Amino acid sequence: MEILLDIIRSVDYNILLLIADRLRGGVLDPVMTMLSLIGNGGAVWITLAVLLLFFRKTRRAGAAMLLAMLAGFLVGNLWLKELVMRPRPFVTHSDLTALLAPGDRWSFPSGHALSSFAAATALWCFHKKTGVLALVLAALIAFSRLYASVHYPTDIFAGMLIGIVLGHAAAVLTDRIIDTFHSIRLRKGDK
Repeated sequence: MEILLDIIRSVDYNILLLIADRLRGGVLDPVMTMLSLIGNGGAVWITLAVLLLFFRKTRRAGAAMLLAMLAGFLVGNLWLKELVMRPRPFVTHSDLTALLAPGDRWSFPSGHALSSFAAATALWCFHKKTGVLALVLAALIAFSRLYASVHYPTDIFAGMLIGIVLGHAAAVLTDRIIDTFHSIRLRKGDK
């Protein structure tokens, strides 16, 4: 098992070195910094979800996005990060330099990837075309964290997987709750 973990750590590190050596230092630096910043605290996703709540046609998607992000925060930031306590790449490897302040000490899983994929997946469950655009933005935000050397690829991958699962679960749960609420209202209206 330790050999497998060593291989994963080596691949993680080498991918970050490749990104730092081949991509960083040019016009992409401010673009990736901006992408990472709009993902801070799920800001772009919370804003979008709240806006979607105002319209009947998109209300379920907005509610599911907020539910998915709340679950992601609880599972990722409050539980897994504190359980795993994986140091950031630039802390472990002195040859990697963080492009920006990461926000907290621990790296696994990526909160940016988790919240982005949770919200984008929840949106995709209700509105496919817009959801695909949201998933592209989620992928760019997740990649920006690698670019900035504040996460390992496995942090991003874990955040993405957990986010996708929570996004789907939140969409199903939101549908059930709202459908149940509507059927109760209809029954009360018949009396």
